Amino acid sequence: MNEIILMSDPRVGAVQVQECGEPLVDIRQYKQLLVDLRKQCDSDGYFYLRPGLADRLAHAEAELPDGMRFLVVEGYRPPALQRRYFAEYMNQLRSHQPDWTEERLRSATSRFVSPPEIAPHSAGAAVDLTLVDKKGNELDLGTPMNATPEESSGACYTDAFNIDGEARALRGVLKSVLVAAGLVNYPTEWWHWSYGDRYWALATGAENAVYGPLEGLH
Repeated sequence: MNEIILMSDPRVGAVQVQECGEPLVDIRQYKQLLVDLRKQCDSDGYFYLRPGLADRLAHAEAELPDGMRFLVVEGYRPPALQRRYFAEYMNQLRSHQPDWTEERLRSATSRFVSPPEIAPHSAGAAVDLTLVDKKGNELDLGTPMNATPEESSGACYTDAFNIDGEARALRGVLKSVLVAAGLVNYPTEWWHWSYGDRYWALATGAENAVYGPLEGLH
């Protein structure tokens, strides 16, 4: 996709899902993947991904340049938590933009939080991640992870120009190995990558998504 298609775009919701039935797997069993424990208090579910995504992520890890590793920050997100995040951010935008229509608020919200009914995280089909060095120190990719478009002046967009050359190069490293492994990026969030969900299907031209929302880990 050359244009930025937001998660709220009707074309994303129109993609059909043919659920393949893969169960979620605990990515801590992939010893080569470094998992960030700081979000554990939010939901233990973030340790989990669909195996089709987890396997591709492990493959991409092996292709990183020497001295770099992934730091996996979040995977599966329960639908109830997704609904809460969406509502909270939409209300935040509403308080700053009281004249916006509900449609505009929904679209703007989807730059940062996916609408719950199509959210890749709730399908176990998306991962938020960054790069670290051998010692586990996070590298600077231009913004903190989960920086909003407002607080980062749009620098959270993957192809943003208002970041330095080193951060842009590191985003290029992330992109090269993950795209080669079959993942797609959500272009308003440099850290968000997915496989098998509706957004992935639209971006790649697949006939349908293979992962739909899951209500729980089992």
